[in-house]
Amino acid sequence: MQIIVRILRCDFSVYPTFVGDYCVAKMKLITCVLVFTAAVLADTNVEQLLKEGNDQFTAKLFQEAIKINPGKSVVQSAFSVLTPLSQLAVASVGESHDEILNAIGMPNDNVTKEAVARINTRLSSVKGVELKQASKVYISSGYTLNDEFAELSKNVFHSEVENVDFSNPIETAKKINEWVEEQTNKRIKELVDPSTIGPDTVTVLANAIYFKGRWMYPFSQRATYERDFYVTKENKVKMSMMHKRHKFKNGYSSELGAKFLELPYVGDETSFVVVLPDEVDGVDALIKKLEDPAAFTRGLQTMTSQTVIVDLPKFKIETTINLKQAFENMNLTKLFSSGTARLDNLIKGGSNLYVSDAIQKAFIEVNEVGAEGAAANEFSIVVKSAKQIQNFFTADHPFLFFLMQNDIILFNGVFRS
Repeated sequence: MQIIVRILRCDFSVYPTFVGDYCVAKMKLITCVLVFTAAVLADTNVEQLLKEGNDQFTAKLFQEAIKINPGKSVVQSAFSVLTPLSQLAVASVGESHDEILNAIGMPNDNVTKEAVARINTRLSSVKGVELKQASKVYISSGYTLNDEFAELSKNVFHSEVENVDFSNPIETAKKINEWVEEQTNKRIKELVDPSTIGPDTVTVLANAIYFKGRWMYPFSQRATYERDFYVTKENKVKMSMMHKRHKFKNGYSSELGAKFLELPYVGDETSFVVVLPDEVDGVDALIKKLEDPAAFTRGLQTMTSQTVIVDLPKFKIETTINLKQAFENMNLTKLFSSGTARLDNLIKGGSNLYVSDAIQKAFIEVNEVGAEGAAANEFSIVVKSAKQIQNFFTADHPFLFFLMQNDIILFNGVFRS
């Protein structure tokens, strides 16, 4: 996923863009973000606040993403949006500052900074997959960052800082796009449109999160077959379905009326969770129930490790989310007005700065193999037992999915075909 936020003086804009990339049983998520702030709480309290804040924000943003893209498959990374909002919280004062903290579930700047530092450390040490973040602050020539914000950018957000000439939009956009390509293994190209920046642009804050993983237990390409997928009870299409029999964590939530399945990635610290409603047309009711993020957590707790026969479609999703529209529906409005944004802590002598726009673009692809060279890892384990009761997880109708790093949701979505 990719999000870029441009902060402009007066009538000019912020323009975040997000693009996720490749999750071919490997998944790549690419995101540009801005990041968190610093804190002083017990370790467990900070971790819990981070999880709860991310869960709440993910649930709220997902409801809005569904409204913006009705009837479509959707992928999002609220986690990647959490980061830029945290950085904007540090840069802001007054009501806009309070709105941001309320939205991301953080009590104050100190806790936010501690949470960011902690999650950065945590993600940098994840085993078995590529998971990295990179941040950069582009500032207009003639301006300098506020000293405190510059220090936080370097030591908490691990952001580079570079002065650029926004009056030359073609060259500046090219420079930013090249940085984005480099951070995302060239998966995200032409992220910044030169028409979106100009001489009144003051700052562009960019952050990328990149994920790439291989299934711990890959699907065999030879087992993939064509099967009916029921978009609705009356409408079905043919889809390529991956097939595997193995011992996975799976369970059932009677509260949600849905099955849960967890597919781990190599390293066993990240996983792909599928939530399949009982009814063919039950996904919208399931989305509504998950307005309460605790319901998802309770569903995860029903899972135990047992042999299951899995049929899961190969799929791709690309989504554009108007974050400004979503935020305004979530009562996060002050940032988008020159009179109320109060981004006073961003640059020296800065005033009347505000975020004029925010957009997220995301992409995900799932299939049988893992990362490059996955054929070497392609194998199937079959447990023979004539008396064993068969446990089926057949995703032949719309379902939800979540990419997790332990208990943190990195991104989620709905697949409708």
